[in-house]
Formats: sequence, structure tokens, C-alpha cells
Amino acid sequence: MSDPYHPPVKRSLAIAGHKTSISLEPLFWDMLLAAAARENVAINALVARIDAERIRSRTPPGLASAIRVWLVEDLRSGAGREIAPHATERGDRC
Repeated sequence: MSDPYHPPVKRSLAIAGHKTSISLEPLFWDMLLAAAARENVAINALVARIDAERIRSRTPPGLASAIRVWLVEDLRSGAGREIAPHATERGDRC
């Protein structure tokens, strides 16, 4: 990741058998890929879990916002401290 202020990048994922597009800044894609790798799950499975948590929320945000919040909470809990830097630069893709 060369520019932390790069605009969002849209990627397509399948969640519970439904295709959707999500726009996140490359920094958050890197963090999401690293979290999925750390938990040994596919990125689609991790996003589906975040989506399910989001839907159960009293005031559900959009999915991209929910992913960003989940990633920050993951860091705050200490789990995300093992994030591999620059996952997308290694060629990892959704």
C-alpha cells in the first residue's frame, strides 16, 4: 500500500450465496485479508459473519461501515495486532 489515503476500491464478494460489491480503502482490504488469514477462513466467510452481526445490531450500519468498525474493534481487542502488512501488494485478492 503506497498511499494510505487512496480512495475506496470496489470488490465483489458472495455472502450467503448472494453477490454483493463492497467499497473499502486499500488499508481496510489489507486488514480484512489479514484477519481472514489469521482466523483461517475465507474472506467471504468473515464478511458474512460481520454482516450477520451488523444485521442483529439495533441500528445496522451499511456493510462497508460495519467492516471498518469490526476491524477497529478487532485491533482494540488485540487480535488484529498480528496483521500482515500490505496483503494486497503480495497479490492476495478476494
